[in-house]
Amino acid sequence: MSESIHILPPELANRIAAGEVVQRPASAVKELIENALDAGAHRIEIYVRDAGKTLIQVIDDGTGMNEADALMSFRRHATSKIGSVEDLERITTLGFRGEALASIAAVAQVELKSRSSSDDVATVLRIDGDIVKEMSKDSGARGTTVTVKNLFYNTPARRNFLKTRHTELKNITDTVIRGALAYPEVAWLLVSDDETLLDVPPQEARIRATAVLGERVGASLMACSEATEYVSVEGYLARPEYARKTRTDQYLFLNRRPIVSKMIGHAVFQGYEHLLISGGFPLYVLHVNIDPQRVDVNVHPSKLEVKFENESTIYRMVLSVVRKTLAMNDLAPRVEFRDGMAVDPDVDRFALRPAQTSSTDAGAPIFAFRPDAMPAVLPSEGKSTILPLSRPQTGRNSGSAPDVPEEFEHRRAARPGETEARAIWQIQNKYIISQVRSGLVIVDQHVAHERILYERVLANFENSLPVIQQLLFPQTLELPAGDYALVKDLEPHLRQLGFDLKVFGRNTVVIEGIPADVKPGSEQKILTDVLEDFKANEHASVIDVRDRLAKSFACKAAIKAGDPLNAQEMTVLIEQLFLTNMPYVCPHGRPVVIRIPVEELDRRFGRT
Repeated sequence: MSESIHILPPELANRIAAGEVVQRPASAVKELIENALDAGAHRIEIYVRDAGKTLIQVIDDGTGMNEADALMSFRRHATSKIGSVEDLERITTLGFRGEALASIAAVAQVELKSRSSSDDVATVLRIDGDIVKEMSKDSGARGTTVTVKNLFYNTPARRNFLKTRHTELKNITDTVIRGALAYPEVAWLLVSDDETLLDVPPQEARIRATAVLGERVGASLMACSEATEYVSVEGYLARPEYARKTRTDQYLFLNRRPIVSKMIGHAVFQGYEHLLISGGFPLYVLHVNIDPQRVDVNVHPSKLEVKFENESTIYRMVLSVVRKTLAMNDLAPRVEFRDGMAVDPDVDRFALRPAQTSSTDAGAPIFAFRPDAMPAVLPSEGKSTILPLSRPQTGRNSGSAPDVPEEFEHRRAARPGETEARAIWQIQNKYIISQVRSGLVIVDQHVAHERILYERVLANFENSLPVIQQLLFPQTLELPAGDYALVKDLEPHLRQLGFDLKVFGRNTVVIEGIPADVKPGSEQKILTDVLEDFKANEHASVIDVRDRLAKSFACKAAIKAGDPLNAQEMTVLIEQLFLTNMPYVCPHGRPVVIRIPVEELDRRFGRT
């Protein structure tokens, strides 16, 4: 009987192990910049092509390696970081496993050029699929250059499962940003396809955070710092209004090592308590410093997960720091006392008020009146035909007409000595309520406008006829590196949407025109919010870029809960809503209209 268990060949074993360390191009970038930082680099340059699939090159001015060390560095579990079991219990370097270069070389074509200060010339190695093909000498400055070509060329299954170019480039950018935030004393350069995404000199921590995250976010950062004998926490917290829809802009470092910790993330979230809108996540840059012997970083090959000796102490410390910082900046929830009772000053009693009859009372109209979106023949004054709420229409060109249309009553009976007024109200500046023959209808103003804008944007995409309002004074917007790369990718679609943009270098975009549905003065916020929402929905089931962009724009450009509307604006909103293909749900699936029949009201009031 032959033996069925055998030892895998080294080449196969190396490829299997490489899958744990190098999962995507960003993983290779992370390992290479960690080696550069451990080598004492003062400047690190990263060049990528095709989001790292074709080329990744990392250049540093660190200590460099001689010929023997260069050859040894590609052996699995070869490292200069640790030498004993005791060293493993007090790790102070970013790398220590000795797997990075070996894993990268197993799945790519790698060239290394390195010179130490004691050598006159540099050592050049060319490795192809874990096999040394060439070794030579060349001139060069002190430091190391690692060039990775055709990543996963010999593992096509892994290459086929890589995400889109934008997603992979975003992951690389995020990796470099984390390194730049952790090491502000180091100069960083990131170039993608000959386009500079990040170029920062050595800076003070606050200036670096502003340079990397953008001036708008940087201006909102609140410094925090607290230390005990066990742990210290320092960094910056963003104001609640800069909350994100995802956790991607949460930067957490342990002894300057980027990590992911649900426990610390929950502590920060709890610190903000009710200051965040529903579904929002705070933006922060936090450094936790602790004795290396009190934490285990050898949990996973990615080195992102850690285990703390005393999690409860860390949790309470972070929670306390966040609450103290927010309190010092007067951001904690306020409580007032009325008649001896504690009340929330931001919550009013339920109020049902008649709609304003003049837009001059509330300033400029919030809802843009678009004649091109109105029906060709307007309904008779005071009434408009809408579809029966119990039987949604499946399409504007549907062959079957509704059986019995209902009359949407815009008027109420006039009292003696009073001109006829419209029976339409706004509740809490959030919902529109009016009467139909069978009872009442309630419309959510935000999602109603969202549905209108969504279908209008899709029509613009199909017709390639965007409606653009040119700005008298173009707006200059500085974006984080990741958002700048996203704008470049989406520029054709944004132009069809109605944004007239000019993309300059150094992460700068000039807005010369905006969609007709965007309120002048909010163009920068709308664009950044659209990008943020687009990124938040990146992993949604919707693959069509235009559809995702239409949903993001509609959500951000629509009127909001809390915006007061006058009678004309509410009437136009209802008219345009029921001209859409699907007026009953918003693009994200939320209901737009709720009908309350008279029978339900009778039952509630005991009239049945």
